[in-house]
Amino acid sequence: MRVLLVEDDKPLGQAVCDGLADLDVRCEWVCDGVAAEAALATDAQSLDAVVLDLGLPGRSGLAVLSSARANGLRLPVLILTARDSAEDIVAGLDAGADDYLVKPADLREIAARLRALVRRAAGHAQARLACRDVALEPASRRAWKDGAEVELSGREFDIAELLLRHAGQVVTRERIEQAMYGWDGGAESNALEVHIHHLRRKLGADFIRTLRGIGYMAARNDA
Repeated sequence: MRVLLVEDDKPLGQAVCDGLADLDVRCEWVCDGVAAEAALATDAQSLDAVVLDLGLPGRSGLAVLSSARANGLRLPVLILTARDSAEDIVAGLDAGADDYLVKPADLREIAARLRALVRRAAGHAQARLACRDVALEPASRRAWKDGAEVELSGREFDIAELLLRHAGQVVTRERIEQAMYGWDGGAESNALEVHIHHLRRKLGADFIRTLRGIGYMAARNDA
């Protein structure tokens, strides 16, 4: 899972990024409202969710959220803030937030809430993703093929999860690589093809379709 973290407190932001990384949530981190708006305007398609503080320099979190929703942003948004009054909570939810957490919050709870928001946004109410004879459980990072558990590497699981969340839709190569490595890149030229090869060997040759020059797709159950 790849999320945009908007947090101006640098020690806290670094701690959240590091802690969520240990829970398999990759953060792209910006420190002010203006940078958040720019990131959402240019990179929303490659994100799964947003973790948003309210007290931000440049432009408030509520202003960022209201503007983003007005411009059609459909990503799940989790507000993470020190503001704990009923008025602030109501204002945040009414502005378009999907969930609201008050600092300090347990990183495990943040990760669990993000997983729940992403599941709901993708139309998956259950904790397990399934497509044909392949199933994944994001919370435990476990995978099954024909009911038998299959061991996937971290990168392999990230790719399989992304494809299953968008089953029947083409996921571009760029989107997959950003989910794997973040804004800073770091992928070798053939790394994605190697991971796709391993996934097909472990989960079935027909699990992933290649659309040359575009990306990859996990076929729907009815396809």
